[in-house]
Formats: sequence, C-alpha cells, structure tokens
Amino acid sequence: MVNGRTIDIAPSILSADFSRLAEEIQTVEQGGAGMIHVDVMDGHFVPNITVGLPVVKALAQITHLPLDTHLMISEPGRYAEEFVKAGASMVSVHVEADAHLHRTVMAIKAAGARAGVVINPATPLESLQEIMGFVDYVLIMSVNPGFGGQKFIGTALDKVRRLRRLIDQRGLPVRIEIDGGIDLGNIQQVVEAGAEIIVSGSAIFGAKNPGAAVRELREATVQWV
Repeated sequence: MVNGRTIDIAPSILSADFSRLAEEIQTVEQGGAGMIHVDVMDGHFVPNITVGLPVVKALAQITHLPLDTHLMISEPGRYAEEFVKAGASMVSVHVEADAHLHRTVMAIKAAGARAGVVINPATPLESLQEIMGFVDYVLIMSVNPGFGGQKFIGTALDKVRRLRRLIDQRGLPVRIEIDGGIDLGNIQQVVEAGAEIIVSGSAIFGAKNPGAAVRELREATVQWV
C-alpha cells in the first residue's frame, strides 16, 4: 500500500519467451505479480502485430492472475467484448482509436470486466474529461506504443501527477496504470507520482530470474508506504 493505494506489478508478456510462456508466467506469479499484462497489436493502429483472442483464451487457462488486456488496435469496439469472453479481466482501449469510446467502455463492463482507457504520450489529459466517470482505470503510456524495450519518456511523470490530482479532486474510484520503460531506476518516481498499476516487460522478462525481478520492483515501492 502506498498512501492508501495498492500497488500492483503487471509483467508484460510482450517481452516473455513465448516458447516457455507457461513457465514464465508461473515464475512471475511466484514473484508476486498482481496481474499479467497482455499487449494486443494489429499492425495498423501500431506498427507491430502480436497476440489475439486465442492466446488470451489460453492464458486464462494457465494463470489465476487477472489478465490485463491492452488493445492497441483500430476499431477496438468491434473486439473488446470478445476479449472479455476469452478470459480478460481488464480491457483497455485507446481514446485515439475509438470514435465511440463510451459505448465500448460500457460494453466491456457489461460483459463482466473492468474497463480502462489509454492515452499516448502526445495525447492530452483533456481527452479524458468526459469518459473519466465511467472507467475503472486509466493507462498512461510512457513510451510510444508498438514495441517493447523503449526508453521511458520523462514527461509522463507530470501527466501522472496531474491525473492523480484530477481523480482525487473528483473523488473517482479510478486507478492509474503506466506502461513503458519502467525499471528499478524509475519505479519509485512513478509510484510517488501516483501510479498504482506498474507495467514492466523487458526489466522483468529480460532478467535472469523474472520472479526475482518482480520482487525487486515491488520492494522498490516500499519506501512510499
């Protein structure tokens, strides 16, 4: 807990070894991961193609952790409910990609999952004003989406701080998630700024022992309790 907030580490399987995915997930579970982050890319909204519904369905069979599914796809409203049916506990969509964001968010919640919205580094917080009262969490991208292993964009910290103030001022039960370039060198700053769900890929699965890497990230947040 940090200032009354629960901090979750969400390992991103984008950086995992897919030939041993079940073993990789078991290792981060043992390390204390709070959820598993799944990046879904379509090669259109972002310049890469990753996993889809079959992989999410398979993951739901091998882990007890919530599947935090981040849709980096065009027309996410066409597929969001299908990811819930496949086993996703959380589904987030980009404000930049969905012309009918409220409808998509409400469909995710009606299907039984927590709904989130995502904004890219250059997208202003103002784009969240009308949807904030309907979502369960907001994901701030601290890299430009599409690839793992990118360098953290430092201005994301100020965006998290401003979002934290906005949520607190409005008294909303909305969690803040952050994704991109997070490791032991900056996780304390990220948590201090107000983030609660910390996505990390290469810093975890690029380590010799991913489970130990998760524990180290969790322990790095202790001073903010």
